[in-house]
Amino acid sequence: MSSPSLEHRVPEAVHRRRWAILAVLMFSLLIVVLDNSILNVAVKVIATPEPVGLGATQSQLEWAINSYTLVFAGLLFTAGLLGDRLGRRKMLMIGTLVFGIGSVLAAVSASPGQLIAFRAVMGLGGALVMPATLAILMNVFERDEQPKAIGIWAGSVGLAIAVGPITGGVLLDHFWWGSVFLINAPVVVVALLGMVFLVPESKDPRPGRLDPVGVGMSIAGLVLLVFGIIRGGELADFTDPLVLLTAGAGLAVLVAFVVYEKRLEHPSVDISYFRRPAFAAAVSAIALVFFALMGVTFFSAFYLQSVRGYTPLESGLMILPLAVAQMVFAPRARLVVDRFGARLTCTVGMALVAAGLAAFTLFDADTPVWAMGVVFFVQGTGMAHIMPPVTVAIMQTLPREKAGSGSALNSTFRQVGGALGVAVLGSVLSTVYRSEIEGSLGAVPAGVRDAAGESIEATLGAAEKLGPAGRELVGPAHDAFLHAMHITAVGSAAVALLGALVVGLFLPGRAAPEAEEAAPEPVSAGR
Repeated sequence: MSSPSLEHRVPEAVHRRRWAILAVLMFSLLIVVLDNSILNVAVKVIATPEPVGLGATQSQLEWAINSYTLVFAGLLFTAGLLGDRLGRRKMLMIGTLVFGIGSVLAAVSASPGQLIAFRAVMGLGGALVMPATLAILMNVFERDEQPKAIGIWAGSVGLAIAVGPITGGVLLDHFWWGSVFLINAPVVVVALLGMVFLVPESKDPRPGRLDPVGVGMSIAGLVLLVFGIIRGGELADFTDPLVLLTAGAGLAVLVAFVVYEKRLEHPSVDISYFRRPAFAAAVSAIALVFFALMGVTFFSAFYLQSVRGYTPLESGLMILPLAVAQMVFAPRARLVVDRFGARLTCTVGMALVAAGLAAFTLFDADTPVWAMGVVFFVQGTGMAHIMPPVTVAIMQTLPREKAGSGSALNSTFRQVGGALGVAVLGSVLSTVYRSEIEGSLGAVPAGVRDAAGESIEATLGAAEKLGPAGRELVGPAHDAFLHAMHITAVGSAAVALLGALVVGLFLPGRAAPEAEEAAPEPVSAGR
């Protein structure tokens, strides 16, 4: 394939099929997001002893999620750079294929350990896919259409959030737990066909010299940092020596990476972009909102299934209002930004997310279904007015030929924020739950008492084994979980309010963003 030439506009052949290309990119994104949303519904079944599930512990469930996150977050930035250099379409196709292979292997896992390992393979595929989708979008749409395209692209996340849990619920009602991963295989095949026939290749025409030291430092720093965060959440102790050592080493390596990149003539990432308040606020907002939401997403599955007694399908349907709100409002967010400015739009969006998270403090075992639906709809509406504007702020700050690294920065901050949210909020949930339930575990044999207090699923499992004597544990387990959930929700809402403060202070208002005024001429995609 030929290298892209320096032009002022997207080639007409590409421009004519840009909406079909966007559909393929949305389908690719759907694969990655759909899998994670399905897994949130399936965690309870996977925790069930064999032959129904794998008998995964709370810790193993977290690692089934976090092994993906660790690889995904650690390699996102490098994947974006590879796309800029070697070709984004090429990275998209390789990533999709790897994701499909990992999905099939995960579906036939015989143990929690195998599931964790194959989820890591899926994380590698996802890392190659995610930056490429947004980078290709930026290269097939002209600047004035990019906000609309990004809004539709972000709305596809809402579609995945809706389709994932519902599909997962239907599959779990009729098939074994591995079907939630195997469903990815036909989606991957369709996506690959669309890429072959529709998606153009694009890359940076002047990538400069290779920066293996910088790439290695970024991988090492991100992996160490995310591992430390995850381990701290697993232990519910962020003062543990291993946690402090790995997270501290990760931060030190990332600081060294920034210093090193500032001194290079052709750096992997131009650190000067972070000096722009709008850019820094946008990436910070992404990290904060996903910190708040990912922790809540993890425990909401247990609330809906373990406390409320919903089936996986019913649990998936409860998320539908959030997804509908995203699908409806995300493509239209640009119109709100045009009228009120990114600052007010995102600040109100963050406030809505915070309100939705705070509402979890009012949830109990008898909360009406309609009230939960309203809360999820409010959260989805808030997200729909945050993600498109901040993504536009990030992507339009960088020149088009650097779209891969820009998309990778966007995704990296989101994943690190999400991992931190699961770890920190998960540890808060676990710690509060254990302190609340310990006084009710007297009937549990001493040898398994500690494990029975790890989570609500562990307590209910121990109660079931005790037979009639265990029924007295069910009520205290529900009460302890609800108390822990309420406290965790307060922390989540506080983080979302911090995000509202950040975007309220630093995102641009109705005036043209500095990034838009200063952006260089775009470089088009070549076939």
